[in-house]
Amino acid sequence: MLESVETAIAELSVVGSVAVIGGEDAKWGEVPRAIVTLREGATLIEEQLRSHLDGRLARYKIPKSVVFVHEVPRTASGKIRKVDLRNHFAE
Repeated sequence: MLESVETAIAELSVVGSVAVIGGEDAKWGEVPRAIVTLREGATLIEEQLRSHLDGRLARYKIPKSVVFVHEVPRTASGKIRKVDLRNHFAE
């Protein structure tokens, strides 16, 4: 499920990289949370991202929060270290 959310977000030309993790939620237990980097000089706000996803994804798949960061932790082979993101952003 999270991969389809990442793919839909990555369709935006301003997105550099994206990772979607599960974030804690009092009502639902866990909800999608997007961690996004933007291309240099690009701008994007959370509402624009959600508007892009509306109609492309089921409502329950649309991230309840979006965190914009300058960079994401990566492995030596260049893969995003989701474990580090979960440890930092899951709450």
